[in-house]
Amino acid sequence: MSVLIGKVPVDPPLILAPMAGVTDRDFRLIIRRIGGVGVVTMEFISSRALVGGYPKTLELMEFCEEERPLSIQIYGSDVDTMVEAARTVEQLGPDICDINMGCPANKVLAGCAGAALMGDLKLAEKMVGSVRKAISIPLTVKFRLGLNDTCRNYIELGKICEANGAAAVAMHARTAKQMFRGDAEWPEIARLKEALSIPVFGNGDVRAPEDALRMMAETGCDGVMIGRGATKNPWLFQQIAARMEGSSVTEPTVADRRDLILTHFQRVAEREEGRFALHKLRKFTGWYTHGLPHGRKLRQRINELPDVESFLRAVEEFFEEILEEAA
Repeated sequence: MSVLIGKVPVDPPLILAPMAGVTDRDFRLIIRRIGGVGVVTMEFISSRALVGGYPKTLELMEFCEEERPLSIQIYGSDVDTMVEAARTVEQLGPDICDINMGCPANKVLAGCAGAALMGDLKLAEKMVGSVRKAISIPLTVKFRLGLNDTCRNYIELGKICEANGAAAVAMHARTAKQMFRGDAEWPEIARLKEALSIPVFGNGDVRAPEDALRMMAETGCDGVMIGRGATKNPWLFQQIAARMEGSSVTEPTVADRRDLILTHFQRVAEREEGRFALHKLRKFTGWYTHGLPHGRKLRQRINELPDVESFLRAVEEFFEEILEEAA
């Protein structure tokens, strides 16, 4: 089962969503190596920082051939800056360029970027059209239902994207005001799909393989984009792909989880400086230990640890105890 974004095959039609501070190269490679993902997306990039040549931004944009197909998402409010950023993105050689029109974070909204663009469709139209003309790789756009319940203009924005050359769109089925609260409104994904002829990817509340299959069946969407669900279960894409093929779903063992966590954390320790590494390790530990016995105990313990070395030892000891109990 494959979907084309421009000439880029997305097979299976499953996309890792862009998440700030999460979908860095380490996490993208983990998802890619487990398998089952059609496209991985880089954590979203500020067009202003990219055009300004900020070293940390350029570091974020490093990727390797193994990650392909890869999408790079950019955000901003100034059309000329977005155009220049998109050209820079294309020069880096990803498969797809994506425009963020769905981020609900206050600092992004305050800059009139992300979901704020849903409040100015004329600017959104100019941005999509200008960026499309500036690059040759496929362009996609991610957005939400609207800014709030009184301004649900996702169908209008979807039609604008299609008319201005977007190869596909993805929609998180909540408003910006909702952030991640409440339930994603999947019937709205179906309405968007009915209104457009380009591929539509649904996003929101896909936490298990059955959720993805149900979303596609209920909405008719061409594929599924998954963000937070993959942080708690990096095997989710592989499991969904297996269900799509009619195969049984394999659950990761405790040893599988241990190996993944320690491999990931070792990479973080090697690539990031101490304080930032600790922050990232604490965040991922909260997700990775979801559903594991005594997971809460480890999450409480790591808040007291002063450095990366003691953190890694604590994680190793945690899994040794679990495996001993299971033996």
